[in-house]
Amino acid sequence: MRADQVIIRPILSEKSNLAREAECKKYTFRVDPKANKFEIMKACKELFGVNCISCNVMNVKGKPKYSRGKGGAIKGYTVSWKKAVVTLAKGESIAAIEG
Repeated sequence: MRADQVIIRPILSEKSNLAREAECKKYTFRVDPKANKFEIMKACKELFGVNCISCNVMNVKGKPKYSRGKGGAIKGYTVSWKKAVVTLAKGESIAAIEG
């Protein structure tokens, strides 16, 4: 799998912004569901040119959604996806996400 296929997009939420601005830089990404920790760390190094210390990966379960349709209520779920939190070496940052 290529590096640009592993990392889909950064997650820019209030919680991830606080983790990014802390002393130890932690960046959160939405990643391919088949990717493992080592592939994610390698992709960060290739795409952004940074050294990763660690990578925590979690599967985010889809939330239930309900919709009122013409024939009654329709039940469904949002898509389940995979999230990775990457910790960078001290003094490094990803300029594309910072600015």
